[in-house]
Amino acid sequence: MTTNADRARSFDTVAASYAAHRPSYPPALLDAIEELSGRALAGARVADVGAGTGIATALLDGRGARVTAVEPGDGMAAQLRRGLPHVPVVRGDGNRLPLRTGLLDLITYAQSWHWTDPARSVPEARRVLRPGGALALWWNDSDPTVDWIGDQDRRLRSFFGAEAPTAYDSRARFRAALPEGLDFRTRLVAWSRRVPIDVHLANIATYSDFLVADPAAVRDCLDRERALLTARFPGEEVEEVYVVSLAVARP
Repeated sequence: MTTNADRARSFDTVAASYAAHRPSYPPALLDAIEELSGRALAGARVADVGAGTGIATALLDGRGARVTAVEPGDGMAAQLRRGLPHVPVVRGDGNRLPLRTGLLDLITYAQSWHWTDPARSVPEARRVLRPGGALALWWNDSDPTVDWIGDQDRRLRSFFGAEAPTAYDSRARFRAALPEGLDFRTRLVAWSRRVPIDVHLANIATYSDFLVADPAAVRDCLDRERALLTARFPGEEVEEVYVVSLAVARP
């Protein structure tokens, strides 16, 4: 039986592809983090937890934050070091942060909070934040209200035997993911990117559900998706439309 820990560590096997094909985040997300946290990123001491290959880390660093990346996986941490050799990387996770008490202005979890145990990660966030510091969590979800994305979402859910939602509800992400007892301010940020179909499929192939599934079944699924998308988009490009769900609290 595949455990949550197995799924979390499955990314190490595809770190290079993850770095090459996963989407980044729009500048408006960083603007919203600054607004909701009440401070500029430039000069802020930040820990990006569950940093992966450094997609969010690079953006925070580009805004002038003093970032430390926290990442448990061997492959992901190695890829991050190759891409951002000047950024400190420490090994650990949100359940036991390898950081000093009262060190940070901001802790970020870019699509990684759901790998933590909130009963442990919330007290750890409180411990390492300075007074007035903030905790920022966000998820980058494909927008299933776009026809072709909704169609693909239903096919993939069927492949994994998951129940399809009856309707798209942007609040569902927050209800499912945010820990109780913290006063979060939230924001939705819509954005898109245009990519070749092969890049889109390579991105999907880095999802943890695929990484722990039967490889032959995954190949068949992605081959079917390639055929369907190529027929639908003769130019062999798709516009991936996303909604970033951001939540910021001062624990």
